[in-house]
Amino acid sequence: MAAVSDFAIGLVGCGGMGHRHLRSYGALRSVGANGFKLAAVCDPRREAAEHAADLVEELLGSRPAVFASAEELIASRVVEAIDLVTEPSIHHQIAVPALAAGIHVLSEKPLGVTVRACREMVDAAASSGAILATAENYRRDGPNRLARAVIDSGILGDIHLMIESNIGGDNGVLISPWRHLREKGSIALDMGVHYTDIFAYLLGDLERACGVAFIAEPGRVLAGAMVSGGEVEELAPGVMRATGDDSLVALYETAGGALIQLTYLPSGPGRKWIQRSLHGRNGSMSVPFDRTGGAVVVELGERKLSGAELRAELGDFRLHGVTADFFGPEGTEYELPFAEVDAATIAIELDDFIGALNEGRAPEVDGLGGLLAVAGVWAVAESRALGGFVQIADIADGTISSVQDPIDAAIGLLTKAS
Repeated sequence: MAAVSDFAIGLVGCGGMGHRHLRSYGALRSVGANGFKLAAVCDPRREAAEHAADLVEELLGSRPAVFASAEELIASRVVEAIDLVTEPSIHHQIAVPALAAGIHVLSEKPLGVTVRACREMVDAAASSGAILATAENYRRDGPNRLARAVIDSGILGDIHLMIESNIGGDNGVLISPWRHLREKGSIALDMGVHYTDIFAYLLGDLERACGVAFIAEPGRVLAGAMVSGGEVEELAPGVMRATGDDSLVALYETAGGALIQLTYLPSGPGRKWIQRSLHGRNGSMSVPFDRTGGAVVVELGERKLSGAELRAELGDFRLHGVTADFFGPEGTEYELPFAEVDAATIAIELDDFIGALNEGRAPEVDGLGGLLAVAGVWAVAESRALGGFVQIADIADGTISSVQDPIDAAIGLLTKAS
């Protein structure tokens, strides 16, 4: 077995998502995974960076260097790779110079706030030869791995349709205020890339799309510590004006001819509707909500398969590697605290990135994969502007970008359009 090097990684962004990543590094170490050391943390908020350094020391036993800016971190040559967990509107500003310097980058999703921002990152990686990976954790969940195996087995026959629905919510801010600001990366994009990545993972490349991206809740209520302090426009005290889309209703077609209906609508305090189902010539499959550990259920006429029976049908399906370390080889169903599952799925994506560095291979979700997920979401908004289906390839290569152009202008990228 080849020796494993400990790659020096720097965490850039020490907010809530940064802390989730740090706890996942701790989870990796708890199952004996090696190949990395957290050598640096970086955040312009000194207190946040020092707190992250404290957490690294607690979880991993050594204190990382602390930096106030990504520019200083890159220039220091302290790290060989960056784990990028800032808000998406500045991903390209940090990743491009890092990649140009030969520093590998794992970027949280969405890879960029627009397709053009993603292309800047992908092109920088191609020019330098550094690895660019996109952090995408939903596909790492055991039920989704099992669902992919079901599709690959062919027992459903030709897949006609996939239905993805997440409907219902309220007018509260979703996670953080920036997710409701168009230039920062709206919640429709932030959540939408999870879905477009899952669609591609299960059914292959998305070919075309049409639909509507819109704001269902124009006023989002700020809670407690979220009080804006002038950072967002307030419609009323404690209510911010949402400028970024929070909802998607779309129809996709894959390169293989399968249709996908997507509804993401986090609005309306009625019944919450959640569905992920696939419908083929021979039967159907339902897949549980991500990170809940529910059962994948396959129905083939009068036969209904799940759990051990379904795994046996697939030739004794097993999870492997660190995924099995966290969930067990048969851990396609589980009852675990959400925080533990969240840490595990992020840890699995981190382990894949570290493995790619050590083995000199592509990560499971590379920069192009992240770009295509972003293109799949923007295709919905662009299709509405054009009044019909758009080709995902035309979104991905920048042929169609009119809806994104104002955002690219706001973040200084429009002048670089080809």
